[in-house]
Amino acid sequence: MQIKTAVPLLFLITASTLVFAYPLDGLEYSGIRRLEGYQLAQSAPGGAKLWPGQLLSTDDIRLGLTTYAGPDFDALPEDAALAAFLAENLRQRDSSYGMVLVDFTDPEDIRWAGLRADQKQNPGSVGKLVCMVGLFHVLAEAFPDPADRARVLRESVSAAGPWVSNEIHKVPKWNEEQRVNRFSVIVPADEARLSEWLDHAISASANGAGSIIWREAMLIRAFGERYPVSADESRRFFAETPKAQLGAIARAVVTEPLEAAGIDTANLQQGSFWTGSSKAMVPGTVSFATPRELARLLFRMEQGKLVDEWSSLEMKKYMYLTKRRYRYAYAPELGESAVYFKSGSLYSCRPEEGFRCDKYMGNDRNLMNSAAVVDGFGDDSPHYIATLMSNVLKFNSAWDHSRIAAAVHETIRTNKAQALRETASAEELKESGRSE
Repeated sequence: MQIKTAVPLLFLITASTLVFAYPLDGLEYSGIRRLEGYQLAQSAPGGAKLWPGQLLSTDDIRLGLTTYAGPDFDALPEDAALAAFLAENLRQRDSSYGMVLVDFTDPEDIRWAGLRADQKQNPGSVGKLVCMVGLFHVLAEAFPDPADRARVLRESVSAAGPWVSNEIHKVPKWNEEQRVNRFSVIVPADEARLSEWLDHAISASANGAGSIIWREAMLIRAFGERYPVSADESRRFFAETPKAQLGAIARAVVTEPLEAAGIDTANLQQGSFWTGSSKAMVPGTVSFATPRELARLLFRMEQGKLVDEWSSLEMKKYMYLTKRRYRYAYAPELGESAVYFKSGSLYSCRPEEGFRCDKYMGNDRNLMNSAAVVDGFGDDSPHYIATLMSNVLKFNSAWDHSRIAAAVHETIRTNKAQALRETASAEELKESGRSE
């Protein structure tokens, strides 16, 4: 990684190049071509095999709270057992840890608890979920029929163009002749379907792709059912529209659907684009989130109230992990369950004698965020939301996140408080936090 000489040094790194989402059988409907490569790899002799929880078909993925008619989760009293678990396991750790759990295993008896639930920090690439919501919001406005929205996602092709700069996240690019995925960073000449840009943004967490889906959402807002527009029309729109107006459009695209869903935008905001070049084209502001409001975002998704039920289900599919799991999702205890996940990190370093800046170990700030829905199999299996945010300086918190996840899962599954396993082998530490 090339490091610019600036103080503080700032890094936005959010997901491994080997982490991918969307059900493997979803190629025909979604148009995400890399899925064919993953299907082939899964059937190849000697190939890496996925956990049972990673092999759901598109028909298996459901929303868990569409029939729920009760109050918002945090309008209910906190569950004493879950609150005691969080206090016991997190209160004595670094004071930056904040977490919210929402257990909806029984939708008629929702349990929840939070610790430092309103602690606010930059969400890193978890904020790409907000951009995804914005995209589905404008799609619904321009194309009321979900079949048309699916077609637009599947068939609309655009080039990355100058919105990509200093990309570090490799993405899978399907090679039709060789029938294999090749991995490389996004470059300006790359073209992809809108569904593929969204897949790259959510599953591979590519910053360029995050900027592109926000760019395309702005174009859909501007051109409506005329979308997709030509590359020339796109360039003219961004070149000729005053920057202040572009900033206002960008904010409206990602704010309106949150407000419509009853999400507090004073506690959840994606303020700026994801690359230096895109920030130069569209002015932005600060980004922030709290564990409570990230949990509410996922709660609304499970209710089918992020835009609408079709959109909520599609967004859940884009979050479905179908490759190697990491950080919070790494815990083998989750192997039998489906995990819908987004992680985000943001770390920065300042000069300090004897300190060497390294990935996810910033001494100025070292944010690590996880947002997950976990769905077990069977009538008595757990179904819950977990959002976790931390800022532990000089320490890669990936293993901590995975151990917290394991203890949460077993606590909810058994209805008995579990303690965290603090020790880890060198291989476990590496695997839980492996990155680019």
